[in-house]
Amino acid sequence: MSSSHLHIPRWVATLAVLTAVIVGGVLAIGLKDWTGRDVFGAPKLAVTLARDPAPVPLGNFTNGFASVLKPALPAVVNIHSSKVVKTRQQMMPFFNDPMFQQFFGQQFGPEEPQSQREQSLGSGVIITSDGTIVTNNHVIDGATDIKVDLPDRREFKAKVIGTDAKTDIAVLKIDATNLPTLTLGDSSRLKVGDVVFAIGDPFAVGETATMGIVSATGVGGKLGIENYEDFIQTDAAINPGNSGGAMIDLHGDLIGINTAILTGGGGGNQGIGFAIPINMAKSVMDQIVSHGKVVRGYLGLLPQDVSPTLAKQFNVNHPGGALVGQVEPDTPAAKAGLKRGDVILSLNGQPVNSANDLRLRISQTAPGTTVKLGVSRDGKMQDFNVTLGELPEKVAQEGGTNESGPGGLQGVQVQNLTPDIAQQLQLAPGTKGVVVTSVDPSSPADSELNRGDVIQEVNHKPIANLEQYRQAIAAAGNQPVLLLVNRGGGTQYVVIEPH
Repeated sequence: MSSSHLHIPRWVATLAVLTAVIVGGVLAIGLKDWTGRDVFGAPKLAVTLARDPAPVPLGNFTNGFASVLKPALPAVVNIHSSKVVKTRQQMMPFFNDPMFQQFFGQQFGPEEPQSQREQSLGSGVIITSDGTIVTNNHVIDGATDIKVDLPDRREFKAKVIGTDAKTDIAVLKIDATNLPTLTLGDSSRLKVGDVVFAIGDPFAVGETATMGIVSATGVGGKLGIENYEDFIQTDAAINPGNSGGAMIDLHGDLIGINTAILTGGGGGNQGIGFAIPINMAKSVMDQIVSHGKVVRGYLGLLPQDVSPTLAKQFNVNHPGGALVGQVEPDTPAAKAGLKRGDVILSLNGQPVNSANDLRLRISQTAPGTTVKLGVSRDGKMQDFNVTLGELPEKVAQEGGTNESGPGGLQGVQVQNLTPDIAQQLQLAPGTKGVVVTSVDPSSPADSELNRGDVIQEVNHKPIANLEQYRQAIAAAGNQPVLLLVNRGGGTQYVVIEPH
């Protein structure tokens, strides 16, 4: 039995290896040029991202936009949730009359709170084929039961992966596979006049698509809808039930999450709707999926917009900027040397357009990052390097602490009052205390405290932070507690008695 061997000259083998190396290098360069970026790993969510799509000529849509909407509709779902709340029956006025009570006593007094189930309707968008869904936080806020209806009539029970009340984003998960998804676009490329579509389930009539244009971008800071606002404004019809649904462009890419409307008191669509840009939403989603919460950068100052009058007073000739109204002690801003009256004009070399612009960009920068601020102080430009801290609100999913107080304050969730929150609540600079983030309907404090109240004293002891609040309520035990509450800028005393 004989065997044969294949002999290849050495110079041929060498040439083959060199050719393979050269071809591989060319392909690698071409791949990088095609993607437009270096690839360091998969995104945190297994989503599909748009690749710099070319403009779409409107002449291509001779019979309408069905070709855009047909593949997108299956990825938008209906979300219906429910929660149990307690309500108090209203007495007829004459039952409170002293003469009536003299004869009949308290037998017609206030009834015990009654439990009832509240229903909420909204929409959501499937972003991964294994059942990850993004929606608005207010769609499922406080819900004890969440169900998702797919366009193919299947229904799933959903669990909450995490929420971020400050941007009104929530991430849900259903147990399903091979689901239709939407490609994520780039909301930073949107321009006023771009054609967009809003998809959702308004008024529970069924899945609906409406069309409009981008009316404005970067809207926020003064609407009071969310803590961090950078909305896409559109005239596409958005109505109750559309919340959490999809805003897509002519490519069918997801570029926003429908969130809110201005009704003008009429309760319906007035041609002014708002969507959260998908770039912001994806950043929030990634953090929720990876960490269970959103971690934000923190300066520790209270910024405000620079009006023309203020610009003259502070010798600023540049448009925009953020005027520092207050610097909290022992914060990154204070340690870097920033002072009240400084005007921040740039962040890392890019102009700061407003106080809201500064808040957004700082919040989206990781704690521990050193940023360079261009500041006008007494009309002279200076640069400050600030190492950001972490926004000090140790919040649970609904924005409060994980603990509640004893006695009458059981079920009351609070957190530190930060400059950002104080500004949202329109409180005077320097206001100290803890802010109420939620009150359980079964809590003894439910009739006296509201979300957004600021507790400034407990039993005549001033409260400046969460630690002082904990100590004060611990000392009170199960006894009645006297609180000094700041509500909308005015203070009043309330007494909370345990059941």
